[in-house]
Amino acid sequence: MNVVIASSSIDGGIGCWDLQTGAEQLRYKTCASPPHGLASIGCCFLACSQLRDPSATSGHVLYWSWSKPQAQVKSFPAEPIKPLAANSEGSYIVGGGSSGDIYFWEVASGRLLKKWHAHYRAVTCLVFSEDDSVLISGSEDGCVRVWSLFMIFDNVRQQQASHLYEYSFTEHTLRITDIVMGYGGWNAIIVSASEDRTCKVWSLSRGRLLRNVVFPSIIDAIAIDPGEHVFYAGSRDGKIYIAALNAESPPSNNYGLHIIGSLTDQSKPVTCLAYSAEGNLLLSGSEDGMVRVWDVKTKNIIRMFRHSKGPVNNILIVRLPYPFTRTESKVQASSRRHESLRPPLEKYANSSDEDMDNKAIIALPDTIDLPSYLSSQLINDHVKQLQQQGSSAAAEMEVKRLKLDGQRSMEMFQQLKKVYDNLQEFCVNELLDGQAMEGSKGN
Repeated sequence: MNVVIASSSIDGGIGCWDLQTGAEQLRYKTCASPPHGLASIGCCFLACSQLRDPSATSGHVLYWSWSKPQAQVKSFPAEPIKPLAANSEGSYIVGGGSSGDIYFWEVASGRLLKKWHAHYRAVTCLVFSEDDSVLISGSEDGCVRVWSLFMIFDNVRQQQASHLYEYSFTEHTLRITDIVMGYGGWNAIIVSASEDRTCKVWSLSRGRLLRNVVFPSIIDAIAIDPGEHVFYAGSRDGKIYIAALNAESPPSNNYGLHIIGSLTDQSKPVTCLAYSAEGNLLLSGSEDGMVRVWDVKTKNIIRMFRHSKGPVNNILIVRLPYPFTRTESKVQASSRRHESLRPPLEKYANSSDEDMDNKAIIALPDTIDLPSYLSSQLINDHVKQLQQQGSSAAAEMEVKRLKLDGQRSMEMFQQLKKVYDNLQEFCVNELLDGQAMEGSKGN
């Protein structure tokens, strides 16, 4: 079941609709999110950064389970968090701070595993690569930086390197508004948008600029089609421009080099975009509070969702593992309760993190291209849980054995009682027969 999730910078909650039918599923309350501040954590629950006042010196992060409209977990980071991103498995959350710092939390424990100074000004965008090995960040300083998580968690390499980032792209002159990344891990392309009215296409493997596209207006949102032939750019003039990624395109009379068309319905500025590969649908959010679903082949709007109030500034397309239903099994209900019980995010790193036992561990699975990151503290917690489960299992087996022994004892008792009753009946009958024979002789 694919659902559309949309939030607003005004406290209008989070809307949720079925992408296929358009039916509203649930509305999550009390949410005022900054751009890129909404994330789906491994399709298990929602997380959203809250910043009601842009000049505020504090903020918080909320968790919602899919089945309940009220936020269930509230965290208070050390500073206001604007963008949020999660890896594909939902085991880690990354947040970008107003100071330019990036925070790396472990979801299962809430522990702050890493914090590093990434930019000179506030972080505006955070994106994980498809294989979760690379993190891309954008900032108000106009810089796009590429971070290898191997480097971030490798203290030896950090001491030898002059800086933490793999690449620092500084060709933009104003604030970064959006970043998207293609497929292919380190061979992928990166597309960045800025308030300087340009979108730039970068090669991750070569670390250089491939294409610069100049637009008639500021671009606040971008999305790449799955084939990576074109990308879509949502503009403040209300249009969604279509720009060529790989194909050569001559200058257009209406636009400029590499811009090959547009989608428009004369709406207010486009603030966010999302692409659904199923059906080749493009979703756009705008300042008029509407979410529009476009058929990219016909360039027509096929469905519209209305947010409760305020401009839409975040859109997610999430494939849920089960549909929303009024009635659900006990297993599903228990699973949903478990999903909502995540600890809040730590405000500061624990001082014990300096100990080797609590350092993050990089575990290499079968393929090196798909790394996973686990803290030894979480591994120890899992071991304790398994030990407790083992003790519980042993106790359960002992109870079953005692019950079986009791049942066997009861069966033996019933058999002995039956033998006793038969013996007693035999003795009584023999006694009565003897008395009858003596009486007959006397007569």
